[in-house]
Amino acid sequence: MIQPLFLMRLTKPTLFTNIPVTCEEKDLPGDLFNQLMRDDPSTVNGAEILMLGEMLTLPQNFGNIFLGETFSSYISVHNDSNQVVKDILVKADLQTSSQRLNLSASNAAVAELKPDCCIDDVIHHEVKEIGTHILVCAVSYTTQGGEKMYFRKFFKFQVLKPLDVKTKFYNAESDLSSVTDEVFLEAQIQNITTSPMFMEKVSLEPSIMYNVAELNSVNQAGECVTTFGSRAYLQPMDTRQYLYCLKPKKEFAEKAGIIKGVTVIGKLDIVWKTNLGERGRLQTSQLQRMAPGYGDVRLSLEAIPDTVNLEEPFHITCKITNCSSERTMDLVLEMCNTNSIHWCGISGRQLGKLHPSSSLCLALTLLSSVQGLQSVSGLRLTDTFLKRTYEYDDIAQVCVVSSAIKVES
Repeated sequence: MIQPLFLMRLTKPTLFTNIPVTCEEKDLPGDLFNQLMRDDPSTVNGAEILMLGEMLTLPQNFGNIFLGETFSSYISVHNDSNQVVKDILVKADLQTSSQRLNLSASNAAVAELKPDCCIDDVIHHEVKEIGTHILVCAVSYTTQGGEKMYFRKFFKFQVLKPLDVKTKFYNAESDLSSVTDEVFLEAQIQNITTSPMFMEKVSLEPSIMYNVAELNSVNQAGECVTTFGSRAYLQPMDTRQYLYCLKPKKEFAEKAGIIKGVTVIGKLDIVWKTNLGERGRLQTSQLQRMAPGYGDVRLSLEAIPDTVNLEEPFHITCKITNCSSERTMDLVLEMCNTNSIHWCGISGRQLGKLHPSSSLCLALTLLSSVQGLQSVSGLRLTDTFLKRTYEYDDIAQVCVVSSAIKVES
């Protein structure tokens, strides 16, 4: 009869650690402890007080398995009997909470297995689910008497979560046209394992409508330097923040109605290494944001000065977009003065018809009668077809200074 079945997890060894015990020479033991450490073959020559040694330690237990890592195992079936058995078939399946996977390298049966011989197999699987996993190893064979035999063993293990990923979205709704419809993504990644990680790559794969720019490096002396320093290690329970800027592609930038409803942004691709280079990789599901509520008509700024002189006219350029995908609008512009902002020009003028998903640019003149940081407010757009008025306040802010101070253009 074939027995037993051995299963061993294949992992890389770890550096041997010891606890250094030392004292000063004037103490009672003198140089005894130091000499013992120098004689210890596991210590580093010349650096005996370090806990890490030069030797490697084989895994002492099954260890932890984390999501995104590759699970490798060695399976051995040994013939303990004194008879030759035939048609040996070894099958390894992995049962998760949602599926059953066949991990066997070959499904072909071995013709015969002599006494004291074994059949070896190595299986690999990239872990993509957390929770309980059961490795089911089944062996079937035929004895010399023609009797068909079958047995199986179960090996249960838990898959843990290595990283905690949190995301935040910021919609750039009120900025100038060069950054209109930008979406900023902040990703917070925390190492929730018990060992350090080397973060090899954290990138954002955008959806089809966006281009992405990473904001995790700075230019120093012509070289791109990461904001996290030269060492990309993430200690246990430490958190690192990554920032990305997404801009609509040119073919979608002018289609306000389409961009307004886009909620799928992309997915994060995270690659790390642990211990002696064991690699792990995680891809998040598609990240989704709350679509900004522009309404039927969107007003954004194309150009506005940062600083203006008191009681002197200045110019701004507005962009008005019909966000409706079906309805044409007939718009009328009204300009309402505030305590500090005064509009120059005719209020109540007709802007004409604005077709669905189209835009028009409008140059306006105004002045401020109060110094300081003033908010540009008071624009009203009325759709004469539906008799609906859209109010736009706090569109932007300008710094108003005394005319005695020269404003740089």
